[in-house]
Amino acid sequence: MSKLPTVHDVARVAGVSRQTVSNVLNSPDIVRPDTRDRVRRAIDSLGYRPHASARRLRTQKSSTIGIRLDPMLDGISGSILDRFLHALTEQADAIGLRILLFTATGPEDEIRQFGRLIDGSDVDAFVLTSTFHGDPRTEWLIEHEQTFVTFGRPWGIDDMNDPRHAWVDVDGRAGVRAATESLLYRGLSRIGFLGWPAGSGTGDERSGGWRDAMTAAGLGEGLEMLQETAVDTVSAAREASDRLTARIGDLDAVVAASDSLALGAVVQTGGALPVIGFDNTPVSAAMGFSSVDQRLDEVAAGVLALLTDAEGSADVARHRLITPELVVRSSHPPMVPDARM
Repeated sequence: MSKLPTVHDVARVAGVSRQTVSNVLNSPDIVRPDTRDRVRRAIDSLGYRPHASARRLRTQKSSTIGIRLDPMLDGISGSILDRFLHALTEQADAIGLRILLFTATGPEDEIRQFGRLIDGSDVDAFVLTSTFHGDPRTEWLIEHEQTFVTFGRPWGIDDMNDPRHAWVDVDGRAGVRAATESLLYRGLSRIGFLGWPAGSGTGDERSGGWRDAMTAAGLGEGLEMLQETAVDTVSAAREASDRLTARIGDLDAVVAASDSLALGAVVQTGGALPVIGFDNTPVSAAMGFSSVDQRLDEVAAGVLALLTDAEGSADVARHRLITPELVVRSSHPPMVPDARM
């Protein structure tokens, strides 16, 4: 099936910005006649059809989507939500929607902010990030019949398949499995895993991907010895790497649950081992280690598709799992199996 044309395609063919295309579709009077005609010719030639559900959202109160700007995000992994916000804002603008950022000190304060924004008719819908076990925010929004989508699954509550709780997430299990398999394909077998402490839905999924790949390769015995956990900082990852290499003297490689943990492993081992991280941050590119990319543009597109289909069309799935992509960098030369194997 061929891909349907998008606003981006129209903008490219017409030689204008996506905002100009949006203006032609929603406020044509503010666009110069010659530019308007050029955009309309591009629309006709491509067979582009404006998203009807996006128009439904625009006919509500504010054409605005609220999302919390988490004050706790910093460092390497904190850049992930920054990149998601950028992609979401850019894509929302292309269909005539706006993003309103607000701050909150925690989940309960965020719920209070929901009430304030709803009472003021400031937003039509919400996007939630950083979901966690027993997250109270989604229950509140469902109870108050608010439109929302979460970037992240509803860990630990019975909402995983609830049509009232729309969510988009990245398949971290598949991403880490692919990363581990890429090292196994190179003939490596003693592949360690640096993860987060148990209890994190996202972290548990990622460690599960490593276990899946190792078990499928016939290496499932003694995996506990090959695994270490740490909070998501470089210094904690260095300490965990020390423990891992002290226990496994002939370690072949390391897969990590994040680029922060991967960087700690790279620094602590002096770059002597292949290390694969998760998130494909600028740090992974600068340091030259492979990493799993979350495909945040696709996540943002999925979130907006669910938000603008707030009525829940029968042919639109309310839950989307994005398959990430392993970005391989050649900082380490291919390794050849030796007599230890």
